[in-house]
Amino acid sequence: MTGSAGSGSGSRDGNRPRRAGEAGGTGGPAQGAHRRRDDQGRERNRGGQRQFSDAAPSQRTRRADPARLVAFEVLRAVAADDAYANLVLPASIRKHRLDRRDAGFATELTYGALRGQGTYDAVLARCVDRPLGKLDPAVLDALRIGVHQLLAMRVPAHAALDQTVGLVRAVIGAGPSSLVNAVLRKVSARDLQGWVDDLVTGLTDPVTIASLTHSHPEWIVRAFRQALVAHGRDVAELDSLLAADNAAPLVHLVALPGLGTLEEVLDDGAEPGRLAPDSAYYAGGDISRLPGIGTGTLRVQDSGSQLVARALAAVEVDSTEPERWLDLCAGPGGKTALLSALGQDTGVHVVANEPIEHRAQLVRQALRPLPEESWTVRVGDGRDVGAEEPGSYDRVLVDAPCTGLGALRRRPESRWRRRPADLVDLAPLQRELLTSALDAVAPGGVVAYVTCSPHHAETDAVVDDCLRKRPEFERLDAGAALDAVSIGGPLQAGHGMSAQLWPHVHGTDAMYLALLRRTR
Repeated sequence: MTGSAGSGSGSRDGNRPRRAGEAGGTGGPAQGAHRRRDDQGRERNRGGQRQFSDAAPSQRTRRADPARLVAFEVLRAVAADDAYANLVLPASIRKHRLDRRDAGFATELTYGALRGQGTYDAVLARCVDRPLGKLDPAVLDALRIGVHQLLAMRVPAHAALDQTVGLVRAVIGAGPSSLVNAVLRKVSARDLQGWVDDLVTGLTDPVTIASLTHSHPEWIVRAFRQALVAHGRDVAELDSLLAADNAAPLVHLVALPGLGTLEEVLDDGAEPGRLAPDSAYYAGGDISRLPGIGTGTLRVQDSGSQLVARALAAVEVDSTEPERWLDLCAGPGGKTALLSALGQDTGVHVVANEPIEHRAQLVRQALRPLPEESWTVRVGDGRDVGAEEPGSYDRVLVDAPCTGLGALRRRPESRWRRRPADLVDLAPLQRELLTSALDAVAPGGVVAYVTCSPHHAETDAVVDDCLRKRPEFERLDAGAALDAVSIGGPLQAGHGMSAQLWPHVHGTDAMYLALLRRTR
C-alpha cells in the first residue's frame, strides 16, 4: 500500500505551543535536565510547576480534535452499523462544522484508514500483545486512525501520538489511552515501507505478498489477477491496479446534456474531463456548494458510468421514433438521468425500474431536471418486466447488482465486507435480470449489460450463459462503442466483443460493458 499525502493538512498537529524547557522532537529529556541533579547526582527538589516532555502521557491532550473525531465516528459507523463512509462522512463533517482544510484532513484520514486496514491490522498484530479480535472495536478503530497518520500522512509522529491518545481519552476512556500510546509508539519505530518489508519477509506466494503490500483481501487479489488475464491484459499490471485502488480518486462530474453547464465549476478549479463529454474532475472539497448540484443538472458520476450510458444511447438500433428506453435496475438514478437527457432531442421516453420504494424516490429526484412527460418510474421486480412487457423497448440498460469490486477506491470498506460467497448469491439474480432484459427488448433493439466489477463470474460468464440458448441475439463490439463516445481517443478497453475499463489505465471505476442486439 502506497502512502498518501494529507491533502494539504498533513502538517497540522493540533499541539499547544511548548513551554520553556520542554523537549522538541518525540519526547526526549527537556533541555537543562542535567541541572536537576546535585553534585552527587541526586535529583533536587525542582519546586514550582513541573515540566513534562511531549511524550508524557499525563500531559497529552484530553480533548478530541474535531477532524480526527469525524474520522473516528465514520469508522465506528462503518464497523458497527455497516454504514457506507461516503454517506456518513459528509454528515459528520457538517455536524462538527469543519472548515475546508479540516474537512480535507478528515476525509483523507477516514478513507486512508479504511483502505489501509488490511496492512495496518497486520502491523498492529505485531505490536499488540493480544489478538486484535480481543480488542475493544472502538480502540481498534482509533489505532487504525493513529497508524494511518504515522505511516501514510505528513503528520509529525508526536502529533499523531498526542492527538490519537487525546481522542481515545475523550471518547473511550483514560484506561485504553495507555494501551494506544504504547502500541503507536511501537508502530512509529518504522516507516510504512519498513513495516511492509518486515511483513512479507520469507513469503513466496505473490498473492499474499500483494495482499499485504496493497491492503486487499487475498481472494480479491486473486480475482483481479484472473480478471486482468480474462480481459486480455498483462498480469504484471496487478500492482498498478491495486495501487490505483488505494489512491484517493477525484470527484467526477457530469453536466446533463442540454440542461447543465460546467462553466462555473471549471472557474472554481475543476479540470475538464479527459474521457467523457460534458464531464469534469473536481478536487476542491464540498461539492454540495457547486452550482447545479442542488438542481440536479450537475451530477457526481464516475466517467466509466458516463461512458457506458453514452455508448448505449449512441449505438445504432433499428427502430421508429420516438424510442422507448428501459433502465432495469435504476436506483439511485444517475445513469437514468444521463440517458434521459441524452434522449431529449429525439423525444425518448425512459422507464426507470427500481424494486425498492425509497430507492425509487431517489430515482425520481435524479430525474427532476427532466420534463415529467419524458420519464416514468416503475416500482417492481426487474425480473418481471420481460414477461410483462415483451419486445417493448428499443434500448435496455441492465446495471446489474454486483460485488462492486470495480469501485473499491471509492468505497474502500467494501473490500473488507465482501466475501467470495457473494458471487454465488448474486449470480442467479444477474442472469435472471439479463434474461428479463433480453425478453423486453424489441427486434432491432440493444441491451447493455453493465457491472461495476471486472470479475469473470459477474461479466462474460453471465452474458455467455444467457446467450447460449438465444440465437436471436448477437454481440456488438463494446470496445468500439466506447471509443465512439469517448473524447480521449481510443480507450483500448475492448477484448473480444466486451469492454472493461480499469482504474489504473483509464482513471475510472472498473466498469464492464457488453452490448447485445436482437436481430429478430
